[in-house]
Amino acid sequence: MKNLFLTLVLSLFCMTMIGQDNTSALIPMPNKIINGNGAVFTVNARHSAITFDNKELKFAAEKLQDIFKRRMSENLNISPTGNGTIRLIIDNSLEHKEQYSLEINNKGITIKGASKGAVLYGVITLEQILMGDICMTSQKKIREIYIYDKPRFEYRAMMLDPARNYLPVESIKFFIDKMTLFKYNVLQLHLTDDQGWRIYIEKYPQLASKDHYTKEELKEIIKYAEMRNVTVIPEIDIPGHTCAMLSAFPEFKCEHKSATPIELGKSVDMMLCASVGKVYTVIDDIIKETSKIFPAPYIHLGGDEAAIKYNWAECPRCQKLMAELKYEDPSQLMIPFFSKVLKSVKEAGKKAILWCELDNIYMPANDYLFPYDPEVTLVSWRGGLTPKCLELTRRHGNPVIMAPGEYAYLDYPQYTGDFPEFNNWGMPITTLETCYQFDPGYGEPLSGQKHIKGIMATLWGEAIKDINRATYMAYPRGLALSEAGWTEMKNRNWESFKNRMYPNLMNLMKEGVSIRVPFEIEQKLENYR
Repeated sequence: MKNLFLTLVLSLFCMTMIGQDNTSALIPMPNKIINGNGAVFTVNARHSAITFDNKELKFAAEKLQDIFKRRMSENLNISPTGNGTIRLIIDNSLEHKEQYSLEINNKGITIKGASKGAVLYGVITLEQILMGDICMTSQKKIREIYIYDKPRFEYRAMMLDPARNYLPVESIKFFIDKMTLFKYNVLQLHLTDDQGWRIYIEKYPQLASKDHYTKEELKEIIKYAEMRNVTVIPEIDIPGHTCAMLSAFPEFKCEHKSATPIELGKSVDMMLCASVGKVYTVIDDIIKETSKIFPAPYIHLGGDEAAIKYNWAECPRCQKLMAELKYEDPSQLMIPFFSKVLKSVKEAGKKAILWCELDNIYMPANDYLFPYDPEVTLVSWRGGLTPKCLELTRRHGNPVIMAPGEYAYLDYPQYTGDFPEFNNWGMPITTLETCYQFDPGYGEPLSGQKHIKGIMATLWGEAIKDINRATYMAYPRGLALSEAGWTEMKNRNWESFKNRMYPNLMNLMKEGVSIRVPFEIEQKLENYR
């Protein structure tokens, strides 16, 4: 009688879950889905086991084991050998390194991927199937489905800024765990700025702020991320945003600024002097030491918001250097500055990423601020300038990462009067729907998008003092941007996304993640933008 009652309750509950099926929680939406003919696979620890064909898949297998335990209360065995009904396989015939397939029928589950990361993505997609089709999941059943998937863009990043407000190692790991759920594969750490220097450099210990990351802590973060198919890229910001560095090396100031005191957290708009030779020696040492810590192929060196007219344009030494080089504009000093710096990057076996700066911070802009080396990857970020940046990078041959402020700056408020309530310099509102409308290709034909590496969601940290604020600003907008980076435009739909978002938000809350509830998208309020 009791079992009959529970069955009736479950049936009534499932009848109320209109629209819940095996695709109702998929974010980012896979690029090819084939629904089955009604067959069902039943998960049972007595008859089901997880096998994997490569020792690199042990983490993915353990992740899947945990999923079945949490979602279905079934504790499945895992084994590197045998013919289990749930199989994880590395398939070298798949072309894209993150390409995977997920096949579920009445005989079992097979996840194939071109790499261990691709297989992990198949596992993540499977959990979203269970999360969305909750009535079947409660019965320990999974409907037949076939998913064949690969990302639209290879580079799908989120950026944290512990330079402004330090974030503990465990907080960064927590953030990595959540971004992995939505198939982000790069974490950029903005480690230095006017407010702090967060990476310990053994040759120059005086650089490190009170709160900083040791080499061992950074390696711990890197290893944790690598297991989850996330590459960690360091950002050392030069020649501007360098007050923390100048407080350790006051002799690196421009000559006319030599007597100007620096107060960390308040002093801004001071730069490394382009004419001081030791600047390049120290930068070379920093790049080489940082490169040994981070195995990523890239190092980000900033290059943005350099207050040239207050520094190099007024510095007698820089004026003399300009005359020697026959330059007419002080911004041209960026040419020898980065020529020397990029030589250090190349010697360290890395490639450089820089924020893309144009000859005007608003339209009309005509060209780069200075000629970028074609090997440098640029990040388009200034609001309104991305179409021009896209045109210039295509013309000059620079790879580009799309992070336009009007779509991808997650430190911007999500609603009128919403956070941040301090350090708000007049930030524009970036709503969830605005984020979702982001097309990284800007409608260009595919031939004009070949140099686009991908996207980056940024979380500048001036008003983000802890990881709870970081995730509040990141989600749900980070879900929208994950789909912009992964899913082809033809497979994206705002109404569909809204429905698929809710199970994921509920799951994030259950995992203790601070999120913002996007109430306005259903209230149909006017003028909320």
